[in-house]
Parts: sequence; C-alpha cells; structure tokens
Amino acid sequence: MTGPLVATWSARYAVVRVELPGRGAENVGVLVEDASTDMLHIRFRRDWLEMGAEEEDAEVLELLAEDLAAKAREMGARELLAWLETNVSGTVQISEFDTALVDDYGRTVNRLYRRHVPSNVLEFRTHLPKYTLRVAAGKFLENEDITAEGWVEAPEDLRVTPDLFVALIQGHSMEPLIPDGSLCVFRYGVTGSRQGRLVLVEDTTSGGANRYTVKRYLSEKAPAEEGSWRHTRIRLESLNPEYPSWDLDPDDEKYRIVGEFQRVLE
Repeated sequence: MTGPLVATWSARYAVVRVELPGRGAENVGVLVEDASTDMLHIRFRRDWLEMGAEEEDAEVLELLAEDLAAKAREMGARELLAWLETNVSGTVQISEFDTALVDDYGRTVNRLYRRHVPSNVLEFRTHLPKYTLRVAAGKFLENEDITAEGWVEAPEDLRVTPDLFVALIQGHSMEPLIPDGSLCVFRYGVTGSRQGRLVLVEDTTSGGANRYTVKRYLSEKAPAEEGSWRHTRIRLESLNPEYPSWDLDPDDEKYRIVGEFQRVLE
C-alpha cells in the first residue's frame, strides 16, 4: 500500500547571510515566498552570541526576523523580496533566489533551514536530541548509556523541554498528517488521558522497523469495583484508511506506549 497523493508546487526562496567582524559572511536564515497569498515564511538562527556577535549586535540581529516579518505583512512578500534583492548590502546580505518543491510551507522552511544554515547546538535550549526509535524506547526505560545520535534545532515557537525528542517516522499509515520519512517531535510518556491522542507504540514481541508504530489511541471503559474503571476496548487507529487499525487486549502487556506525538518538523 502507498500513501495518498500529496499536492506539491514550486516556491522561490533565498538564504540570508550576515557578516560579522573577523568571521566573514555566514548563513543565518531562510526566506520562502508563498506567491499565492503574497506571504513570506521566515526562519532564522538564534545563537548570535555563540557565533561571535557582540551583545549589542546580537540584540539587533535578534530583531531581524521580526522586522522582516513585519515588513512582509506591510509590503507583501513579492515587493519585499524585490526590495531586498536590490537594496540590501553590507552586514546583511541575501543570496540569489532558488526554487524548492513545497507540500507544506512550515515543513519546507524547516527543511531548507536545516540544509543551508549551520548553528551551534544549545542542548534543550534551541535543539532537541534525535534518536532511532529503538534508542528512543531505551531512553524511555531510563537507560543512562543511551546518547543522542544527533541534535535537531527546534522551531522558535516550540517550547523545548528535556522530555522531548525527535525521531524519523517511516510508513504511510498516518498520512497525510505524518508523511512518510518525516522528522517528528515526541514527548516521553502520556500524561492524563490518552483518549484520541497520537502515540508512539512499541510491540515488545516484534523486531526491526516493524516494532514501532504511531497510531491514534482510542479506548472504551466500563465501571469496575469500588467506583473504579476498567478498559473494555483499546484500539490503535491509522489515519490513512488504506492501512489497518486493530484492537488490543486491555490486559495484554505486549504493547507499550513510548511517547506522544507533538508535531512534524519536516
């Protein structure tokens, strides 16, 4: 089985560079134009002090993305990009425009940012650890020997906490929400009710890549003794109707909830 067809289109993008004394020009951000709405999608690095900027310069550079976003809303993306192309020089520079394939602007700007912009890893400040699913499950078991295979910079609007991690999800069962090959953010464990949430599940009796899956968690309960409740049905549901969903035995310990899905990064 394959996933549903996803519409894609081309969009212009440019890379923003900043020249700091003694360092030369470095890539610091990405601008992606949505021509259909005349909007500009922006992402900039956040480690200005770590890359050698003076404190006063860092404060100015921190406002750069906000200033460009405000100007894009005022002027429109097309007019702003044309103005930048002909007027920006000196400390702040803009590359020649290129084209990228887009299926979602948020994921595209994140993908282009990771491709073109290096950044200092600020662990659990701007970056989250990336694990294989096997390692993520081990981490969930509090195995102190497990280390991240890399660090991924989180979007600015994501509150970074130590219980978040990034993993690569392969398969079509949760499309279109989670495309095949997506880097996704998860939170260890699920606090409160799991009802309706998307969870990362481990099948402890299986092996390899098939050991892990992301599914929507649905359950039904009935009253039990002394005012408590018991599960009468637990269902793991695929979002893609071409892929199976299945019921779990509420008393079966073969499945373990590793974490809760938060968002797709790219």
